[in-house]
Amino acid sequence: MGFLTGKTVIITGAGRAVLSDGRCGSIGYGIATAYAKEGANIVITGRNVQKLEDAKEELERLYGIKVLVVQADVNAGADNESVVANVIKQTIDTFGRIDVLINNAQASASGVTLADHTTDQFNLAMYSGLYAAFYYMKACYPYLKEAQGSVINFASGAGLFGNFGQCAYAAAKEGIRGLTRVAATEWARDNINVNVVCPLAWTAQLEQFKNAYPDAFEKNVHTPPVGHFGDSELEIGRVCVQLASPDFKYMTGETLTLEGGLGMRP
Repeated sequence: MGFLTGKTVIITGAGRAVLSDGRCGSIGYGIATAYAKEGANIVITGRNVQKLEDAKEELERLYGIKVLVVQADVNAGADNESVVANVIKQTIDTFGRIDVLINNAQASASGVTLADHTTDQFNLAMYSGLYAAFYYMKACYPYLKEAQGSVINFASGAGLFGNFGQCAYAAAKEGIRGLTRVAATEWARDNINVNVVCPLAWTAQLEQFKNAYPDAFEKNVHTPPVGHFGDSELEIGRVCVQLASPDFKYMTGETLTLEGGLGMRP
């Protein structure tokens, strides 16, 4: 029995992805694994149903928790409030509460320069990341207020450092950082803990980025000083668990950055 037994966490973008060497290559799935080990029931969303079902099967089999899969895609052509409302309704119908919201989902056309970026490519990043975080936070707010819960949003060093070929991705992530800071200020009175994490982990998406855009990869992605990239579960998922801990409520209203996936700075 973990300290999150009976709690409910929503994790967007939590399908199971696999690296070329067979290891799990998804930050969302690493976070879900860390929460499952603490006994939380989990709602996972994403565009790829098969990846979500693969994650559900493993998490329920290995950790004895319940996982709800909801296909959801926030994009420029969708009725996004309805998409998110469906996720929240199924969550409440199944578990009756929301204790933690983790906005992890993000798509982008990385490697495309600002001058070559199309409006559709820009919208892809903004809707899947910034708009998705906005809609989920608004929809979850009443339940998080009741539970005195936590919000954990994901930003990136791409925005902090102005990475080459990542204009839309960086813009979306910086927007998420600003949104998080405002929510931390406004929701502190409701005892809702709001934080942002900027990770650097070796994921299937990063591996694909390296293979597709080796030049952009070399310019933007640098191994952290300790000599390896962060582990999706141990060095990112466990931080997210810590941010949902009752002992961490003193950090309400603060912003946390995970530098290189390997250290914390309040």
